[in-house]
Amino acid sequence: MNNTNAKPRKRRGDRPDGRRLRSLAPFYTFIPFIMKDRNDASNYFTDSIDVSAADAYLRKKREEGLKGVGMLHLFLAAYVRCVAQFPGINRFISGQRIYARNNIEVSMAVKRKLSLDAAETTIKVVFEPTDRIEDIFNKMTAAINEIKDNDEENGTDKFAAACGKLPRPIFRWAIRLFYWLDYHGWLPKSLLDISPFHASFFITDLGSIGIPPIYHHLYNFGNVPIFLAFGAKHRQSYTKSDGTTEDRRYIDYKVVTDERICDGHYYATAFKHMKHYMRNPNLLDEPVTVVQDVD
Repeated sequence: MNNTNAKPRKRRGDRPDGRRLRSLAPFYTFIPFIMKDRNDASNYFTDSIDVSAADAYLRKKREEGLKGVGMLHLFLAAYVRCVAQFPGINRFISGQRIYARNNIEVSMAVKRKLSLDAAETTIKVVFEPTDRIEDIFNKMTAAINEIKDNDEENGTDKFAAACGKLPRPIFRWAIRLFYWLDYHGWLPKSLLDISPFHASFFITDLGSIGIPPIYHHLYNFGNVPIFLAFGAKHRQSYTKSDGTTEDRRYIDYKVVTDERICDGHYYATAFKHMKHYMRNPNLLDEPVTVVQDVD
């Protein structure tokens, strides 16, 4: 890894959304041919976070003017900070090759209204590795408000609607064409920009509807390598060092990862840091040194 903010130059074989990594160990070039699909390479884990410090931190941020800031933004801030320090979790597999993604892009499904018959769409928001929770809150709020305040379809909806009007044989052919173009890195950037399936990270806030998290599968189409779902807060008994117990509030979350982009130790280290930031959120206000991925 390189401790520099200078981005590597574009080379032959790179994609519009990422640069091909050429210096990885031979195992990394071998394994995408053994596990061809993302679902073949999915690993699952679950964890819980004591949100006592997080609740206090978010209350302070609301008092400072970030009305509506919540756990979603804190999860994203911790994730973005981890990408800045552990860029290997922002890689992806496409065409059985490994790429470092150019940006930090987060996809999320959004209901236009919180009702059973309300339409659902997706947003994709681009973050910088130096973004703090204020930046993340403002970018997410702008993207969500644009969906909720505008009855018109976004680019993703319009493209899906146009494809849905095709006769089924042509629709199937079109999807096969998209797969083929994506495999070779030839999908136009205009399609990559509106595709929720081409992103760093997919997140779902199930706590907003009051249910526990689920393990959400990765999509074989596109290149999203990580899906995180977190649930509603719940109380749990905690045993202190003196043997006494007290009730504390926790949030459970579940993660599905593409194991081909980095090894288990790297993943574990990155997610341990993410949890550390969630439990000590004041650290997210400190400057970060951005690490670039390998060549």
